[in-house]
Amino acid sequence: MTVSRTMSGGRNVRPEVQVRVRAAADQLGYRPNQSARNTRLRRPTGLIGVAVTNLGNPYYGQFALGIEDVAAQNGRHILIGNTREDPSRERELLDDFAGRQVEGLIIVPAGNGLSVLGEGQVTSSMPLVLATRAVQGVRSDTVLVDDVGGAVAGTTALIDDGHSRVAFLGDISGIPTARRRFEGFNSALDARGLGFDESLLYSVRDADSALQAVAGSLGGHNPPTAFFSTNNRTTVGALRAVWNHRRNHPGLEVPAIASFDDVELADLLDVPLTVMSHDPRALGAQAARMLFERLAGDAPSEPRTISMPVTVQRY
Repeated sequence: MTVSRTMSGGRNVRPEVQVRVRAAADQLGYRPNQSARNTRLRRPTGLIGVAVTNLGNPYYGQFALGIEDVAAQNGRHILIGNTREDPSRERELLDDFAGRQVEGLIIVPAGNGLSVLGEGQVTSSMPLVLATRAVQGVRSDTVLVDDVGGAVAGTTALIDDGHSRVAFLGDISGIPTARRRFEGFNSALDARGLGFDESLLYSVRDADSALQAVAGSLGGHNPPTAFFSTNNRTTVGALRAVWNHRRNHPGLEVPAIASFDDVELADLLDVPLTVMSHDPRALGAQAARMLFERLAGDAPSEPRTISMPVTVQRY
């Protein structure tokens, strides 16, 4: 009891005893178990669970920083986990968050997100905000990117530069954002009377598969003159393939790339690059604000959906 009172502020413990207790705690490396204490006292844990699909992607680092900024303003901390686009891993992560009694969840759904979030077992018991992807059948606040409008603008920029044979790099069967960006891509082509050649649709998800797809396309007959990349990781692979192709075939015209998401050092690359840019840190902050409004009881009863703007930058 003396130790407990000392570590809780020292009430009713003589100063000289507090000094001895804290010295012993430092020597032993003891730290109070705040989670257990909060559970015993029925207090909120002060934790927010955050699930993303790829912690190796700098995009999600910025996204998490935006959440952390707002969480700190509200006196909370975040727990972050990586699903690797695997619904079974997502299930494990959500169960772990629930076991740690997080106060709310911010989730980038894995894959199509239907098999786990649609069941509503964990997510129905606490406030939830979905980020970048909506899930059919899940009633929650959602913050999205203007995928369709951004893709229209980026594709139109390629067409205005004279490109009519444009390949598409993205997993439209497994990733909702890729499907929405493909919708905008096709809309821009249709608006200019250009049909899409289905042979130029490459189902890629990461840098390695994008590199192989672009390299194979450039080495074939009648290659595309431009590539539309659905995320910054596939853009990295496409850029590597274009660089290798130019090195092996000096004098040939360099294919253009339109990238959804920013690319580091874009202004230093000697490749025609169009970037459909948005701020992942602002997106994370918006998701966190929506969550804390729910926790405070300041949100409307009906779920909200907010779309973050996309701008086009040319390099």
